[in-house]
Amino acid sequence: MIKSFIMLFLTFSIGSVWAAEVTVKDVLGRDVTFDAPAQRVIVGFYPEDYMAIGTEAAFDKVVGMSKYIWQARTSNWEMYVEHRPSLDDIPEIGRVDTQTFSVEKVISLNPDVVMLADWQYKGLATDIERLESAGIKIVVVDYNAQTLERHIKSTELIGVITGQEERANQIATDYKNTADMISKRLAEANLPEPKVYTEFGASGVQELGFTFGKNMWGAISTMAGGDNISAPFVEWWGKLNPEQVIASNPDVIVITGYETGKGSDSMIMGQGVDRAEAHKRLEGYKNRLGWSSINAVKNNRLYAAYHGACRTIFDAAMIEFYAKAMYPDLFADLDPEQSYLDFYKKYLPVTPKGTFTLAL
Repeated sequence: MIKSFIMLFLTFSIGSVWAAEVTVKDVLGRDVTFDAPAQRVIVGFYPEDYMAIGTEAAFDKVVGMSKYIWQARTSNWEMYVEHRPSLDDIPEIGRVDTQTFSVEKVISLNPDVVMLADWQYKGLATDIERLESAGIKIVVVDYNAQTLERHIKSTELIGVITGQEERANQIATDYKNTADMISKRLAEANLPEPKVYTEFGASGVQELGFTFGKNMWGAISTMAGGDNISAPFVEWWGKLNPEQVIASNPDVIVITGYETGKGSDSMIMGQGVDRAEAHKRLEGYKNRLGWSSINAVKNNRLYAAYHGACRTIFDAAMIEFYAKAMYPDLFADLDPEQSYLDFYKKYLPVTPKGTFTLAL
């Protein structure tokens, strides 16, 4: 009898510890109350961040996911599925950007918490009311904005959802330390800001790809001490007029890419990508019409980065990358690609192999 009572007491006590009601402010300043750690979670975006912060065990509680952003990085997705086959069995909830997001599917999965990116929350509009009317708690996070404040806040929120507050705090502190180190060196050196242009190179040499204004790579390049030539013309992401790129005459050009692109001259970067092949494709951009007069081309200051390493808590390594590309002497001691891989080794169960940063 006494033994049974003790077991019942312990069960109740453990349940209380693991089901404490919390109220958080998400990145939009919304108060959200839920039991943490959440036992049934839908991950709308940032799945790798969710695993890095919450640990692999956090995916034991994931009951639904918008998978496309992960599956778009085919090699990365396959690496995780090989390690953890159950990822492939998580129900798909659809995409907000293609209007295939299924509110009915989400409700049927009976989640405690749905974690959405800022842009997803805003894109769902009135569907948010339907979800909340069903008693579903929505927590909004945002790594796309690429601000130190939102990166840290989003990391802390994932820490609460998964019950990994201490781990989240360590990851956020590491990120802030990197950003602060770069800012401090730049302030002390007080050097002129080089002009920088970033382009997503999936379309190849013949077609100008998307560039970035005040978020994603645009914000990273600014944080690393660059004068982003796209900022006056593009708010978030879009294409510049080809003549504008030439007229702006950037000192540094960064072409980003995934593991695959539209054609044989598309910029490819990432897991399984051969460095020599990536170098060859980056070299091809020197022959783009009109680019021979650009300082970055004349001085061979063309670089490439893995597009999947942006809008994530991993991208402290990409701030290092831009800083070193623009100020090679000031940041000669940094090894951005190793920093990127070290994050995987420290916080994730798998480590990719391939080409993630590149310089001509």
